[in-house]
Order: sequence, then structure tokens, then C-alpha cells
Amino acid sequence: MRNVGDKAPDFSLADQNEMTVSLSELRGKWVVLYFYPKDNTPGCTAEACDFTASCGEFSRLDVEILGVSPDSAKSHRNFIQKQNLGITLLSDPDHKVLESYGAWQKKSMYGREYMGVQRSTFIIDAQGRLAYIWPKVTVKGHVEEVQKKLAELKG
Repeated sequence: MRNVGDKAPDFSLADQNEMTVSLSELRGKWVVLYFYPKDNTPGCTAEACDFTASCGEFSRLDVEILGVSPDSAKSHRNFIQKQNLGITLLSDPDHKVLESYGAWQKKSMYGREYMGVQRSTFIIDAQGRLAYIWPKVTVKGHVEEVQKKLAELKG
């Protein structure tokens, strides 16, 4: 996992429309980068819907919201359409960005170990530094925590 104050690892990933989004191109703007396991699953749907419901507030704070999972751009498009989402979702099928942020981790379920996405969120400041990190996210109430922390960080 990364630390607050570290330079945020740069990346270029395809969004739901297969357009490339690069962190370096967002320099000068604050970014909420959140990692989630899978489109159209209960927790991931709740989190994406919560971020969408708060788009107006994030927009007022001049903050870009980016969700990242290993799912394909096509899966993201379907997820966005099905749930009427208003956020940008990025596809990281090779886990390179997930790994660079420490969100690709060993997990276990029913005694079986496997590699998977650790639900986590990073606030990246306008200079491209990690301003705050939630290494393990609980979905309920998380978006409100992010808004509160952003308001505090942006003064």
C-alpha cells in the first residue's frame, strides 16, 4: 500500500467508452480514485450508486471520481447503463494499476486463498500526491467520509 504524501503512481487506462484516461492529464484537479472488485455485485453497486448520488457535491468541490476494477470496458458500459451511473469507470484487466496502488492483494474465502481487489480509496491532490488513503473500505457511509475528508483537505 502507498503512503500519504507519496506521488500517486501515474496510469493510463481505458474508460467505459474505451477512451484513454491518464492521471497525468488530470494534474491541477483533485481526484478520488477508488478500487472495487467487480461490476454489478451488491457492494460494488452500492458504492458506485453512492458516488453517483453525490456527483453534484464532488463537482462543486472540483473533484474527479474514477472507479477502477479488472472488468472490461464493455462490462463497465453495461454496469453504468444498468445502474444509471454518473461516474467514470476504468478497466485494469492486467492489474497493473491495482498492483501499483497496493489494491491487488492476497485474499481468502472458505479457506481458499486467491488474489483479488482490496476495496480501497485514494484522494489525490492537484499536485499528484496522495492526500488521504482508505486501505480497506466499508461501503456504508464511505462516500460521506470521502466528502468530509475532501472538505477538510481543501480547506
